[in-house]
Amino acid sequence: MTCTNIHPTAIIDPKAELANDVTVGPYSLIGPDVKIDSGTSIGSHVVITGHTSIGKHNQIFQFSSLGEAPQDKKYQGEPTKLEIGDHNTIREFCTFNRGTSQDKGATKIGNHNWIMAYVHIAHDCHVHNNTILANNSSLAGHVDIYDYAILGGFTLVHQFCKIGQHVITAVGPVVFKDIPPYVTASGYDANPHGINAEGLKRRGFSAESITNIKRAYKTLYRQSLTLDEAKVKLTNQALTAPELSLLVEFLNESTRGIIR
Repeated sequence: MTCTNIHPTAIIDPKAELANDVTVGPYSLIGPDVKIDSGTSIGSHVVITGHTSIGKHNQIFQFSSLGEAPQDKKYQGEPTKLEIGDHNTIREFCTFNRGTSQDKGATKIGNHNWIMAYVHIAHDCHVHNNTILANNSSLAGHVDIYDYAILGGFTLVHQFCKIGQHVITAVGPVVFKDIPPYVTASGYDANPHGINAEGLKRRGFSAESITNIKRAYKTLYRQSLTLDEAKVKLTNQALTAPELSLLVEFLNESTRGIIR
C-alpha cells in the first residue's frame, strides 16, 4: 500500500490494498481486509472494515461506516463480504453491513448509485445500478433494489422484499411486500399509485412504451383480477410490448407477494 493521498491522522492497516490515487481524509480508519480501487475518495472519520471491496471512482463522505458485522444474532464471525462497485456517491453517516452465511454471504452495491445521508443497508442486500436512495432510507436484510429505482426519504423496506426497476416511492412509506417495476408507491403499508411516468420519460421511454406500461398497470391493479389471472394477461401483452417482460419476470419471481 503506497498511497500518497492519505491524511496523516488516518489509520490504514498495512494489509489493506489501496490504489495509489485513493484519497483518505482525516481520522478515517481502514481495516486489513479492505480493497479500494483507483479514483475513490474517502472523507474524514470514515470507518471501513471487514472483507470489503470498493471499486473505482466512488465518493464516500464523512462519518460513514462500511463493512461492519451484520446486525443478525445468527452471525458468528464468518468472513462475509461487502462489495461496492464503481461511480457511487455515498453521503454522510451511511451504514452498510456485510452479508451472512445464511444467505448470499455478501451485501452488494452496484454502479452509479446515489445514496444520500443516513441510509442503512443491512446484511445480504443487493442494490443494483443507477438507483437513488434518499435520506434516511433503510433496507432490512435480504432486500433487492433493482436498476433505476428511487426511494424517497425515510422509506423503510422489510426484509426479503424486492423493489423493481424504475419504481419510485414517496416520502416515508413502509414496504412489506414487493413493488413491481414502473410503479409509484406511498403510504403505510405502501400502496400502488400509478406508474412512474415522469421518470420513464426522463429515461427515454417512448410514448408508446409508456402507454403499454399504463395498460399493464390497469391489468394488474384495476380489473379485479387475481394475480394469476393478471399474470396470464400480462404475459400475452408482453408478446407485442417488450418493455413488459421486466414486469412479467418480476411477478414470476416474487416470493413475498406484491403491493396491491
